[in-house]
Formats: sequence, structure tokens, C-alpha cells
Amino acid sequence: MEYSGPILDIFNIIWDPLSKCCKYHCNLSQYMENLKEKLEEINCRKEDVESRLRAELLLGKETKKEVERWLKKVEKINGVAQALEQEVLKGKYLSRVSLGRRVWKMIQEVDQHYQKGSFNDSLVVDKPLQNRDEIPPTPLAGGATTETLLEEISEYLLNDDVRKIGVYGMGGIGKTTIMKHIHNKFLNTFEAVIWITVSKSPNLSGLQNDIARKLNEDFSIYEDETEKATKLFSLLNQKKRWFLILDDIWEPFSLEEIGIPEPTSANGCKLALTTRSLDVCRRMGCKEVKMKLLPKMEAWNLFLDKVGREILLYPDLNAIAMQVADECACLPLAIVTIAVSMKGVVDIYEWSCALEELRESIKGLNEMDKVLERLKFSFTRLKDEKLQCCLQYCALYPEDFAIERTELIRHLIAEGIIEEKKSRQAEFNKGHAMLNKLENACLLERVIRWDTIYVKMHDLIRDMAIYITSEKHLVESGRQLKELPDTKKWMKDLERISLMRNHIVEIPCDTSPKCQRLLTLFLSENRDLARIADSFFLCMHSLKVLDLSHTKIKNLPNSISDLENLTALYLQYCPKLRYLPSLAKIGALRELDLSYSGLKDAPQGMEMLTSLRYLNLFYSDLEVLPVGILPKLSSLQCLIFCGRSKPFKVLKPVELASLRKLEAFGGQMFDLLDYHLYVKSLDGTPSKYHLQVGTHKRLKLLEMPENYYNRIVKIEGISGEGEEDLVLPNDVEFFTLKRCNCLGSLIDVLSSNKEIVRRTCNTEPDGDECVLLSSSSRSCSLIQQDKIEDSQFVVPSSSIPSPGTFSFLILLKIQSCSNLRNLFKPGLQPRFPNVKEIAIFDCCQMEEIVAAPTEEYSEGISEEGGSNRKDMTCLFYLPKLKALTLSKLPELKSICRGLMTCDSLVYITVSCCPKLKRLPLALPLLHGKPSPPPNLKVINVQDKTWWRSLEWNHQEEKKALQPFCQYLEL
Repeated sequence: MEYSGPILDIFNIIWDPLSKCCKYHCNLSQYMENLKEKLEEINCRKEDVESRLRAELLLGKETKKEVERWLKKVEKINGVAQALEQEVLKGKYLSRVSLGRRVWKMIQEVDQHYQKGSFNDSLVVDKPLQNRDEIPPTPLAGGATTETLLEEISEYLLNDDVRKIGVYGMGGIGKTTIMKHIHNKFLNTFEAVIWITVSKSPNLSGLQNDIARKLNEDFSIYEDETEKATKLFSLLNQKKRWFLILDDIWEPFSLEEIGIPEPTSANGCKLALTTRSLDVCRRMGCKEVKMKLLPKMEAWNLFLDKVGREILLYPDLNAIAMQVADECACLPLAIVTIAVSMKGVVDIYEWSCALEELRESIKGLNEMDKVLERLKFSFTRLKDEKLQCCLQYCALYPEDFAIERTELIRHLIAEGIIEEKKSRQAEFNKGHAMLNKLENACLLERVIRWDTIYVKMHDLIRDMAIYITSEKHLVESGRQLKELPDTKKWMKDLERISLMRNHIVEIPCDTSPKCQRLLTLFLSENRDLARIADSFFLCMHSLKVLDLSHTKIKNLPNSISDLENLTALYLQYCPKLRYLPSLAKIGALRELDLSYSGLKDAPQGMEMLTSLRYLNLFYSDLEVLPVGILPKLSSLQCLIFCGRSKPFKVLKPVELASLRKLEAFGGQMFDLLDYHLYVKSLDGTPSKYHLQVGTHKRLKLLEMPENYYNRIVKIEGISGEGEEDLVLPNDVEFFTLKRCNCLGSLIDVLSSNKEIVRRTCNTEPDGDECVLLSSSSRSCSLIQQDKIEDSQFVVPSSSIPSPGTFSFLILLKIQSCSNLRNLFKPGLQPRFPNVKEIAIFDCCQMEEIVAAPTEEYSEGISEEGGSNRKDMTCLFYLPKLKALTLSKLPELKSICRGLMTCDSLVYITVSCCPKLKRLPLALPLLHGKPSPPPNLKVINVQDKTWWRSLEWNHQEEKKALQPFCQYLEL
């Protein structure tokens, strides 16, 4: 027994391996079956993982490393298992133990790896972005101006309310440069900052490919743009807070078509674009940011930075360098290009040569050619040939010249660049639309002076236009020429010649340019030009536009009569002009402007101008238009006449009324008889007019018609015996009456229930203004010595007006109307939907602003409205009123008998109105109590005593207004 223990231990040691060997040997087939099942399970899981992976990889992600490793291990397992199976099939009897052991271990390994492939989380991760690197930035051109703009764009990007930003400006101004700095500045602010340079002829597919490439995706495998848009949309939606910059866009496009999600506050994304067109910004819904030219000092500093500040050491060189810099016209691209080309040059002769080349020949420097080519692309991208011609036409004017839009459009119409339409107004609408497009493309700049709109060309844009048209245009405007250019420049293919704003005195007899294709010739503003040789026009058979305005020309040569294709002849401001040859053969003439000219007699053959659309005789010395001429000018659309010293003596109203195509008319008539005959013949034609009656020497006529869209009547200095009723056109907007003692009332107008709104009136300091205002139910009384400065006033109808009667009225000021007792007569419930200010001063007899209604009217209102409160029958509804001023009205007792509803009220001033006992404000209710108007800031009153004496419907009203009260007493 003492040996049994050791023997048992030895048996156990030997038995365990033997039993395992027996198990491996006997169960090999079963192990293989188990292994196949495990392999099937893991391969099924592998297929599921790969299927999930394919779906998740479509979102622009990449496979996790652990997933890649697991899949590779499965492949390896399959390979090992396949080899092991082959060994089992070929295995010998004695090798079954070894094979069984390997199969059993393989089962364990497959099972363990199967468990690792559960992957409850995502199988993918974001790809590392390739666009995290900074773009090598060009130094910002300019100083404080550019830095301010950089900050402005940055603030918009940080502003949650601004999602899309459009930076626009002319070519070469630095849009791309500033956006590169923005790109680098916000690299770490957004999850993805994507810069795309849009090709100049972009297509949707190419743009989609470019964006996908920046996101590490290859879209070239997709041919369909819709499929690309779908995948790009999903791709970008997976990004949070991306910032997409699209540089140099020429045409607007739909973000949806590209596959770009709309940036919103919810997704935190932003889009910025650069373009030369304001229209692109607007049509893509961007916040507009305009890049302007550099201020002169910043432009000079930029030039010095690029050329080298050592030139400051050479005083003579410094002066020429400043002139060279001026030729770059504050455009960063031009400044940098020219400055770099001159860097290191210290020879004054070389600088002088460069300056001369820049001034005389825009092709003189290769560097400037590059600038012009960049700008030229803006021109070619216009595509519309009419727009291109319009821009080229602007280049005929001198450098840095403000071109009046209406004048330019008239020229474009006359030459045919703007095609003929049904009406003159339609042609002008087309012209304004064309100029707006050029402004929006940053090829023209808008300038406003004294309410007149001009356009200007940047010097380099003008150079570009001249560069393009050098073979068809001869442009020598504003060059200080004293004689015509050399005959070598007068090429036969020239279509337009501009010699305006020079000092040419005469065109000699031996001058006869062979310019048979010439369409436009500008000789205007040669202020000493007095003579033109008859031979000068002999070969200009195609000439359409001839501008000789602002010259001292006395007689036009007879060869003018043979210009049968001439459509426009401009002779305004030619005070020496005494003779015009016969116009009988110029049947194509559409425009004839003789305003401010010295012509005393109507041109011969004028009655043959049946195509004439525009005739301007304003302030000319012509006093008599022969009877019978006007009716023959049946195509007239605009007619303006007004004698320099006195009205036309012979002007038949019946002849004026025969011009059925007239759209705009401005004229001065001698007496009320002619005026009344003409007004009574009106039936909506013309749609714009400026009628003056009287002989006062200071009477002036506004230029007509394009600058103003008013219907105006001015009557001044009419005297006579008895009283005469004044007839006004039904649609008059602007009415002025001065120094007239023969008029009775406006009863004809009143009976037709028409309003008269006076838009603006600047009363002369020494003049007495007369206006007609209703003060009784019978007629209008003549109120003498009114002063209504920069005001509007209303002559109400004799019957109750319909709603909106005073819809034009914005500002109502009445001053020094000594006989005026009330502004609106009994029964009138005035409505002022747009009035913003009412101010009444120094009317010593005014008792009420709106007169108390009659008993009959009050009873009628009471019955209809169910109220017996007569003081509430007059309602003043003033939704936009901001300021109410009443001053020096000693007899004023009431503003109105009802209430004034004016929630927009900001200021109230009441001074020297001792008898006024009530402010009839309809105060809004807050929690059941009266509260002040929401915008009210101050109530100025004369003194505490008057304020305390006011009567209130409810004491809470006074409490609500008291905090806003300020006293004017000293």
C-alpha cells in the first residue's frame, strides 16, 4: 500500500496525455465539422461588417484600424483553415493526433476572433482633412481701409444671423487676397474650411468634383450630376460647421443643384464668395460687402512698399514716381504690377519714359497689358453685345468724367444701341437697366450730385475699353488739344470719334475725313469752337449722333443738310448760334436739342421732321414757333419750350393737344386763357408735364423730362380784373401759386374730387407765397403771404374724400397763414397713411386743425356708428406720424374733436398755444391702463402752467405722459 500513491501519480501523469491523444485521434472528424461551423459564423459576421462598412464609407469616412485588422485576420484564418483541411484529407493514420490538436486550437482561435468582431460602435472614423494647411497669403494691399474690411468680414462670420457673405468689386482690387487671410484666420474655428477657386467657365460637375476632392473623395467615378449632388449633400451634412469659400464666381448658381446644403444657424455652416458682380451676391442671397479702391495715401504707400522706399532719397525721382503711381488709379493689382516692374530703377530718364508710355500708350508696358487683360475678361463675360457697346460708349467721355445717365441714355437711343420701343419711357427703362447691370458688374460706378445720377468709369476700365476698341474708336477727349488730331488717325473704319473737352478753335477748310462708317462724333465742350468748314461732314454719310453742345459755333455748315442718317443733333448751350441750314432732308432726325441756344428763328424744313421724338427749346432765344409746325411733328414724345426772357408769343393750345404721342411736356404760357384751353384738352396725355403761366423774370423751369417724374403746375405774376376760377389737371402732383390777384377758387378741381399734393417748395426769402386751402364749405379762400418751406400741402375736395386721399403726403408744414382758421373743413375725416411730420407755425387766426363737423354730419355719424359723442366723430389716423409741432397759434382751441391714433409718435412740441386745452391722443392700453406711444421720447411744452391746465379724459393719461414732458420756459 505504501507504493500505491506514487504508482497512482505516475499513472495520472501518463494517462492525461494519452487520453488527450485518444480524444484528438478519435474526434478529428467532429472537430473538423465544428471548425467549419465556426468558419461559417465568422465569415457571415465578416460579410455583415463589410456591408455596414460600405454604407458608412459613403459618408466620406475611413475604416477604423481595428476593423481593418479584424477583417485581415479573418482572411488569414480562412487561409490557414483551408490549408489545415487539406492536410486532414491527406493525413495518415498516425498523424491524426497532431491534426486533431491543431484543429481544436483553430476552433478556439476562430471563436475568440468572432467575439472581437461584434463592433457595436461605428466601423469608421473621419478622414484627416487635407485643407487644414494655411494658404500662402499675399500681403494685404493698403492699410487701415483693408484692415477695417477684414474685420468687417470677420464679424459677419462670427455673427449667427449672417450665413452667406458676398465680397464684390472690380478686377484686381484684392478680393482673393483678403479672402485668403480670412481662410487662414478661421482654419481652427470651423471643422472644415474649404477653398475652391471657381473656373471662369464653370460647370456643375467640375465644381462638385473640386469640392469632393477637398473632402478626400473621388467623384470622377460618377457621371450623373444629380448623383454627385446627392452624395455631396450627404457628405457635407456629416460635417459640422464647415466654411466654404468660392473664389471668383462669375455667374450665380443654385446650391441645391451642386449639392451644397444651405448654411443655417442649425448646422452652423457659412459660405463666402468673391465676385465682380453685385448681381451674383444678390441672387445668391449673400450679405453684400463691397471692396473699394484704395485711398490715395494708402495707394502711394503700397506703391512705395513694392518699388522700394529708397526712391524717397531722390527728390526728382520721387515726384515722377508719384505720377506713375497716380496712373495706377488706386487699383492694387495695377499698383503692385507696375511698382514691381520698376523696382531697383533709379534712373530718372527711365522713370520718365515709363510715365510717358503709361500716359500715351496703354500697350507701352507689358506689365500693364497683364492688368488690362484681367480687366478685359469682365468685358467679355458681359456676353450681351448691347452691354458691351454701352460700356465702350462710356469710354468716349474724358477720364474721370461724371456722365449724366439721362444724357448717356439719350445718346444710346439715338445711335440705336438701345433699340426702338413703343414709348420713350420704355427706352429709358431699358437704358437704366443696362447701366445698372454695368454698375453691378463693377464696370461703372454710380455718383449722385444734387439729386442727379451720374456714372463714372474707373481709369483702368476706360483704358481697357479704349484698348479693345482701338481700331474703331478715336478717343482724344480731355487731352487739351488745340487743333484736330493728325489725319493719320482718321481711319476709314472708325465708328466713333470723341474730341470733346478740348480747346479746338476751328475746323479748317482743308479738313474732310474719309470716315464713311462714322456713327457718333463728339465735339462738345470745345468752348472756343466757332467755325466748322463745310467740307468736314461731306464723307460722313452714316453719321447718327452729332454733339456740338457747349461751343461758340455761330453757323452750322450747309453740309449738315445732307446727313440723311442723322438721328440726334445736340446744340444746347450754344449762345452764339444764329443759323441752322435746312433740316428738310434729315428725315431720320429723332432728337433736336436747342436749349440755351441763341437761335432766334425756327430752322427751315422743321415741319418735315416727322420722325422727331424729342424737341427741346428751353431757355432759347426762339420766341415764335410758326403756326402749323407742331401738328406735323406727330411723332413727338417729349417737348420742352420756355423763352429766355418771356413766354412764347404764339402757341396754340389746340396744336399742343394734337400731339397724341406726347409723353412729357414742359412749357411756359403767356396767360391763363391759353393755359386753360390746354388743360381742358388733357386726357392723360402727356403723363409727365411741367406747366408754367406768367411773365415773372425769375420764373424758372425744371429740366424735363427724364430727371423728374412730376406733374407740375406753377402760376406766378398773373394780374387782371375780377376773379377767375383756376383749372388744374386732375392728376397734378406739384402746385405753386405766387403773386396772383385775379384768381377766385379751385372750384373746378374741387368738384372733380381730386387732390393736389405739393411735393417741395423752397420759398424765396423776399417772395410772398400764395396757396389755396379750403376754409369753408362754399369755396376756397385765397390765403396771402403763406410761407410753406420744403413742404407739402393739400387742397381738399368739396365732398368727403375717399380713403387714401392724402396718400402722397409725408410732410405737412404750414407757416404764416394769417387768414387760415382751419386746415380741413367740416365733414372731412382726413387720412394720412404716410405722413411723418406735421408742423404748423405762426397762424394767428387758426382755431382748429380739423374743423368741428356740422350738426347734420355729426348726427349721420352718430346714427351709423351708434355713438352720441359728437366730439368723437372726427378721427385722425396717423400710423407713421413721428413729429407733431404746434407753435404761435394764439387762437388754437382744438386739434381735432376726436382722437389722434399715432403709435409711431416720437416728438411732440406745443408752444404759445394758450387756448389749446386738450391733446387728443388715443393712448394704447397696457394692463387696462393708458400707456404712452411705444416710440415716444419727449413732449416739449412752453411752461408748467399750461401743462397743468390741460384737460384729460382720464387722469391716468396725464400720468402716462408726464415722464416725457420737458418745459421750454427760461
